[in-house]
Amino acid sequence: MAIPATVIYFTSYEQLSEALISKLGDGSHLPVLAGSLARLGTVTIISPIELMRTKLQARQLSYRQLYKCLNSEVARKGWISLWKGWSPTILRDVPFSALYWCNYEYLKKRLCRKYDMREPTFLITFTSGAVSGSVAAAITLPFDVVKTHKQTNVWEYELSNISEKMPASVWRIMKKVVAENGFAGLFVGFIPRLTKVAPACAIMIGTYEYVKSSFRRLNKERHMKSQ
Repeated sequence: MAIPATVIYFTSYEQLSEALISKLGDGSHLPVLAGSLARLGTVTIISPIELMRTKLQARQLSYRQLYKCLNSEVARKGWISLWKGWSPTILRDVPFSALYWCNYEYLKKRLCRKYDMREPTFLITFTSGAVSGSVAAAITLPFDVVKTHKQTNVWEYELSNISEKMPASVWRIMKKVVAENGFAGLFVGFIPRLTKVAPACAIMIGTYEYVKSSFRRLNKERHMKSQ
């Protein structure tokens, strides 16, 4: 899941950014728009794999059991059932991406100006990625909680043959969580999510920018040699 998601996401963001800049000019709103659209497309494509991963983690099913469950679900409700949890995932990931890229581009430019650098160093991109990822993860955590409830609890009811179903609406699930556990229930797993997201964002964007910069220098050197 991680490899195709990362490839689709970063490629889409770069291409959308270039297209938007060429049409609208450079602006602070462009990372928000490009990041949101890139994440929307990525989530839609990867959503079925995300659902399978969540089921495996929640139920500790074998791959054979998972295959049988998915076959049964598709037979009863159609292929659209593989996108269960898409709406809360979108509500989590699209705002996350918008916040992340907006803050990342801002912090990166500010740190470059502060240290009088034309190109960001690995440390600058790493730090900007960690801070931006932490802020975005904290703000969108309630939707991560809702997504997990939607993907796992409905499955639990169905496998247990219980007639009552978990409310399908994102907002009804959120109200149910608050009613049972208070507002703190929407922020369950805050530390684990932050521990996962912050370094992941830092390492991924730091490595990505470093490799991109290396290829840019390499292409520039080749171009100069060919002249």
